[in-house]
Amino acid sequence: MDFDVIVLGSGPGGYVAAIRASQLGLKTAIVEKENLGGICLNWGCIPTKALLKSAQVFEYLNHASDYGINAKGVSADFSAIVKRSRNVADGMSKGIQFLMKKNDIEVITGTGTITGNNQLLVETKGNKVEVTASNIIVATGARSRELPNIPQDGKLVIGYREALTLKKQPKSMVVIGSGAIGSEFAYFYQTLGTDVTLIEYMPNIVPVEDKDVSSQLQKSFKKSGMTVMTGASVESVEVAGNRARVTVKTDKGEETIETDLVLSAVGIAANIENIGLENVGVIVDGGKILTDEYYQTNIPSIHAIGDCVGGQALAHVASAEGIICVEKIAGKSPEALDYGNIPGCTYCQPEIASVGLTEEAAKKEGHELKIGKFPFAASGKASASGHKDGFVKLIFDAKYGELLGAHMIGSNVTEMIAEIVAIRKLETTGHELIKTVHPHPTMSEAIMEAAAAAYGEVIHL
Repeated sequence: MDFDVIVLGSGPGGYVAAIRASQLGLKTAIVEKENLGGICLNWGCIPTKALLKSAQVFEYLNHASDYGINAKGVSADFSAIVKRSRNVADGMSKGIQFLMKKNDIEVITGTGTITGNNQLLVETKGNKVEVTASNIIVATGARSRELPNIPQDGKLVIGYREALTLKKQPKSMVVIGSGAIGSEFAYFYQTLGTDVTLIEYMPNIVPVEDKDVSSQLQKSFKKSGMTVMTGASVESVEVAGNRARVTVKTDKGEETIETDLVLSAVGIAANIENIGLENVGVIVDGGKILTDEYYQTNIPSIHAIGDCVGGQALAHVASAEGIICVEKIAGKSPEALDYGNIPGCTYCQPEIASVGLTEEAAKKEGHELKIGKFPFAASGKASASGHKDGFVKLIFDAKYGELLGAHMIGSNVTEMIAEIVAIRKLETTGHELIKTVHPHPTMSEAIMEAAAAAYGEVIHL
């Protein structure tokens, strides 16, 4: 079995790379040990969004009277919600199977190990198959990171995979880590009625976001009844019977929280062990595979993309890297990825979407700033839809008008951020954005209004 390209892993980096390679006329294969689509389609992006949609519908029904509708006796069927999520994931995975066939990509089910610069050994159903390729792309993704003082037993102390498929809704839950994974699960379970405590080591929740966004999300979470602890260190987690005891240290001292379940959401670890990197001497640093800007490792025939290399651990980043990687392999001249213009989204309610520099980071870089902020409380569409929490915040360089960063929190803002990414890609100035007519009434008007606010021209504030 000899190929031009063989991809190890079929997540949003791997399967996209395989499809693009096939489009470019390269004989392509993909090796996957579980389900096509990887973590994103099966245990991450897609099934979590299905859960979150169920929570959002439940929240609507519980507040139906706000919209003049009587809906009494509404209850959540937890097992049915989980089942729907799994069905959505399964459907998406089947869709990837179709795309593999459509693009004439050989799918090899099994565990792949690199045995040479151009060789993979795939163990599949008790058999061992040797595969050769001119180029190998490692796209093995990542898994839930475990801390020594928070060992996961898969029962009372769990990671995101178990959180997606619980048999029974817990009455109480401690979520450790308030990044996208932690915040989304905290919102989901709190909305369904679980008593959630969200613990964050840093001074602000969603710590990679602009501080104004972090502050707004914390207010929204607390308004929902969630307990939020920041600047808090989890010292230990002890399991006794069917309960867990979480010892948390803050500037006020230590306290112990008893809970039904602990979700550890403290980041991810790359899946780079036991795939044969050491057999050929691929250089690894800090738990990530080192590559150049076109994802070639120190071994010219071996490449790596996605969560197992540096850069943001996001599905859309992995897909972009995969396309760039195979276009370079095919002899094209792709543009290197601009990691400074990558949007990040968190799908709790209110949603978060951002790109570029935070206000703090922009100041540290020495920029003189013009900052515009437009609250959704002043938006007609937000008022009509009943989602007035949040705002759009735009950060401009005062001298040149460059849009340095955008930070949004509110309903549906994850669908609005792409406009900003395109604007930054095209180097559009603040004045040009102000003169770009936005439809009314929409949430997206807040982008134009925030730009106008930065330049003292805002109309609706």
